[in-house]
Amino acid sequence: MKLMQEEIFGPLLPVVPYRRLDDALAYVNERPRPLALYYFGYDKGEQRRVLHETHSGGVCLNDTLLHVAQDDMPFGGIGPSGMGHYHGHEGFLAFSKAKGVLIKSRFNAARLIYPPTARRSSG
Repeated sequence: MKLMQEEIFGPLLPVVPYRRLDDALAYVNERPRPLALYYFGYDKGEQRRVLHETHSGGVCLNDTLLHVAQDDMPFGGIGPSGMGHYHGHEGFLAFSKAKGVLIKSRFNAARLIYPPTARRSSG
């Protein structure tokens, strides 16, 4: 495994320092979309920018891994990290298969949309 080039599932946590938030956002956006993105900082404006200007499977602000432990919060990847989510309602939808079923009754509703026609007389 190449550090910072492939997904890492521990025990390492790469820390990427930056001077300006624009540099950090550019760094994230120049690479494949990560499974998880961790941001440490309490500035609400910067948090909003991280959330709105990046794409990742999930984001954890001021902590790591806790978003995985929330059983009612969607968890999963986007892009090379995988597609779809599991956990909670999103997981139920991801692993469910809706099946459409139409049962036609004796009454033919389609006849209502056709133009009326005169019945032919037998005489």
